[in-house]
Amino acid sequence: MLDVCYSPDYFAHTHTNSMEKLAAVAEALKSWSSIHFHEPEDLDLDLLKQLHDPNYVEAFLTGTPEKLATFAGFKPWNEQLRNAVLKINSGQILAAELAWQHGISANIAQGFHHAVYEYGGAFCTLNGLALVAQKFSDKRIFVLDCDQHGGNGTAEFTRRLDNLFSFSIFGLPFGCPSYERAVTRHIHKDQGNFNEYSQAIHEGFEQALAWKADLIIYQAGMDCHQDDPFGSSWLTTELLQQREELVFSLAKKHHIPMMFVLAGGYQNLEQLVQIHLKTFEAAVKIYST
Repeated sequence: MLDVCYSPDYFAHTHTNSMEKLAAVAEALKSWSSIHFHEPEDLDLDLLKQLHDPNYVEAFLTGTPEKLATFAGFKPWNEQLRNAVLKINSGQILAAELAWQHGISANIAQGFHHAVYEYGGAFCTLNGLALVAQKFSDKRIFVLDCDQHGGNGTAEFTRRLDNLFSFSIFGLPFGCPSYERAVTRHIHKDQGNFNEYSQAIHEGFEQALAWKADLIIYQAGMDCHQDDPFGSSWLTTELLQQREELVFSLAKKHHIPMMFVLAGGYQNLEQLVQIHLKTFEAAVKIYST
């Protein structure tokens, strides 16, 4: 049984598929006998103000000033989107707790890895990956980020949170920096190949083991798929399935608790949902044996 966090409150209308896809994935998973849903409670807002600049948090909560409140790119500010983001981030914390209890869990959500301390960016509002490290300060939180865009926000948070490590594998750098606990691996979107990609995943796990990570948060990005507007031309559905099975197999082999989130994906919604479901298929397959 795979423990999955989700709430109908995750849904919000946007000009992208980024929030709509969450409800579509959840709906598809309802018929799976292997999925156990958990609905998160309300988020402690004081925790957000410890993680992000309190002025930014207040702007995001109230919509004022609007420029700061909508800096991530979702305009105009509205309560539905605010409430969705808050509930999603509560799901991050619940999913981490479930991963420690059962070894594997998921949050049908994004990690919002471009959000930095002072503000959001690139449709990422509040950094839900760094939030887990903020909440569980006695645990070592390792982020394996396989979104097509480098996780610059999480990398920046490693300079504020000593218990956070970011390992980002991407095709589009997006200005992603490298620091002591922020490692980047660029696999070219046209000239790269899956052998390079899988080697980077193995390297990520070596780093996690050496750092003695207590939890891996896996950003299972699908914007690297070859049919995505941002995708890598060589990264097929079959290879992404291999990626998922490799990640879950390594986590299980090394007995590292893992939670995963869905991260990016911008192609046709129906197609996007189908490839996101590949991650759940792989998790169920690997952890049921």
